[in-house]
Amino acid sequence: MRTKKPVALTYGLRGTLASLILTGVCTAHAQSSVTLYGILDAGVTYVNNSGGAHLAEFSDGVSYGNRWGLKGVEDLGGGLSAVFVLESGFHLGTGQLGFGGAEFGRQAYVGLSNEWGTLSLGNQLDMTAEMVSLYNISAWASGYAIHQGDFDRLNADRLPNSIKFLSKDFGGFTFGGMWSFGNVAGNFHEDSAYSLGAHFARGNFTAGAAYTQLNNPHGIYAFDPYAMIGTRSFLGRPTVSVDPATGALTDLYSSTSFPVERQGTFGIGSSYAFSNVTLMGNFTCTTIKAFGETSHMQVAEGGANWQVTHAFSAIGGYQYTHFEGHHWNQVSAGLHYLLSKRTDVYLSGDWLKASQGVDAVIGYSFMPSTTSTQADVRIGLRHSF
Repeated sequence: MRTKKPVALTYGLRGTLASLILTGVCTAHAQSSVTLYGILDAGVTYVNNSGGAHLAEFSDGVSYGNRWGLKGVEDLGGGLSAVFVLESGFHLGTGQLGFGGAEFGRQAYVGLSNEWGTLSLGNQLDMTAEMVSLYNISAWASGYAIHQGDFDRLNADRLPNSIKFLSKDFGGFTFGGMWSFGNVAGNFHEDSAYSLGAHFARGNFTAGAAYTQLNNPHGIYAFDPYAMIGTRSFLGRPTVSVDPATGALTDLYSSTSFPVERQGTFGIGSSYAFSNVTLMGNFTCTTIKAFGETSHMQVAEGGANWQVTHAFSAIGGYQYTHFEGHHWNQVSAGLHYLLSKRTDVYLSGDWLKASQGVDAVIGYSFMPSTTSTQADVRIGLRHSF
């Protein structure tokens, strides 16, 4: 069963967190350094219909994923450096670890870097995260506004047991690829994954594209279709049972995940900055195969980030999703105000309308609505160190 929470900002997106962390916390000598960093996010969310009732809850790690981490570099001479990152995700409200209880579930890798790029080994962000997730403009407005079910992995996801190469910037062009080992004896294919991507930036224009494929998605990336997108069938099979006397629903895959054979997603995104307004858009197509059946989800998204003043920004986005004859329309908006370089407050909201027969669920963060619509409003506080 999938248990991770949505995260709008993820360490590893080029420059995204550069202004949020302190550097040089501990220095061993002139050519080596270790940096401690982190983000804390908490707030209150109101949902109009979560399983048939209003919900007001404390929630954390929504607009910014809670984390603390260590990253380091050692100069080995001749332009070669050793690098590492250990990054832990957790729930601020309870102090419990996220990512299924993994101590360093957000990232954990060691590698070598030179003028061509970085070769690293461990639990790492995939190329969809590196090259395309940045264009999920709705999630910049509201951390709940990831694409339906995160089928296209724009929530900035990881691949465990992976070998990854990410190039340096060559005239605005970067590229990379990675392979994730399944570690299944006698079957090199099972539980494996791979990811490829590229990005280009010049002046006010940027664009990125990536393809990521998971074979037999499992763990926190396993499928619980009803909880994720609110449909009562998935690849031709029912996802819920209905009590004929009361009409109560039982999620058939809440404890045992839906056995998907393959999940492959292609995504492309772009942005253009006009003075203090940046336009962003993306398109993704995801193919899901199970039980000999194949379905495709397409998502188109667009929006803008308006930097009203140095401290105040207004962000909005719209998503359209099509999957197995169903449609979703979602509007998201957020207001963010910097109290300092490291502390901001924000107000965000989402409204989702699904087609008839679908129980709307935003970002698979709440119980599905008992209707085809769901809305939320959140006020939160973020501090980085």
